[in-house]
Amino acid sequence: YSLKLEFDHFLDGGTYHGLDKFSLDASFQDNSYLKTYLAYDMMDAMGVPVPLCAYAWVTVNGTPWGLFLAVEEPEEAFARRVYGLEYGQLYQPDYRSLAEENADVHLRYTTDEPEDYPGIFENAKLDPSPADRQRLVDSLKILNSGEDLETAVDVEQVLRYFVGQVFVMNWDSYLGHTGHNYFLYEEDGILSILPWDYNLAFGTYALGRAELPDDAGAYVNLPIDTPAAPEVLAERPLFTNLMAHGDYRERYHGHLDELVQDYVENGRLQTTVRQAEELIAPYVAEDPTAFISFEEFQLSVDTLEAFCLLRAQSIRGQLDGHIPSTLEGQAAAPDALVDASSIHIEDMGELSDLE
Repeated sequence: YSLKLEFDHFLDGGTYHGLDKFSLDASFQDNSYLKTYLAYDMMDAMGVPVPLCAYAWVTVNGTPWGLFLAVEEPEEAFARRVYGLEYGQLYQPDYRSLAEENADVHLRYTTDEPEDYPGIFENAKLDPSPADRQRLVDSLKILNSGEDLETAVDVEQVLRYFVGQVFVMNWDSYLGHTGHNYFLYEEDGILSILPWDYNLAFGTYALGRAELPDDAGAYVNLPIDTPAAPEVLAERPLFTNLMAHGDYRERYHGHLDELVQDYVENGRLQTTVRQAEELIAPYVAEDPTAFISFEEFQLSVDTLEAFCLLRAQSIRGQLDGHIPSTLEGQAAAPDALVDASSIHIEDMGELSDLE
């Protein structure tokens, strides 16, 4: 199991070298141990605030528990580190049940009353006042109107977040059917979105779900302009309402080009993957709680790198106009898509590992 350590739980203001809380991620459903690490590195390269993370060999009372990824949990210490002493409010919107509508988790405006947004305010990480809550609702109202978006949204930060999110293809996220696994930051009425939870990124949330495709090609070629089913995008105003403005969409495309060129085509991705593999391989080999064999780890690392290279190739083709950038366009031109038959998503570890 993954673990959480909360240093201010019993001691007000308690920290561990400045951290008030962090998780020890056991890399379940991640045979490479690299999905979360790589996704955060990619987001960091795009200038998106990310939690601190580092690999850790964990023992409990002297007994080895194996290799974990230590990940900073965004709370007071994170807000202070990223935004300074006069930070705003931080939330981790989440649903109580997937059977409910969860409009608030999807950042959809419904009423002017903060109590109608329990998925947001019951998951506040700091201590929002009534005025803080009302200000966030007012920002959601502007966001959902689709007009004057820069008065309620940090557009540049949000565009860069979605560039990373669309590249790593994580459907257990705001752009997925669940619509969660993100942090929402609000300061002076301006909203931004922060990354969280990538053990099922790179297309690995789909397998075992009958309503989602289970071939690598669907995720390698995920359309950059419609990166989810129409019914999902219709309920995700933070993406859809930004993309409805041509100038924002053009900036989004520009940042995608930046990520593909600077991070992949210039070799940072490959270097990051292989340096991390070299660092952790001896620990994976000795991990007494590993979910997979060492050979499966090596195959997963190779598959993850290959997936990312093919994903970058498809995005480059979409930006250049050689590959359609919408679901409708790709359905009409399947021969234009990048061939991903050489890789198998399940080799990276995926959702149906729960079974």
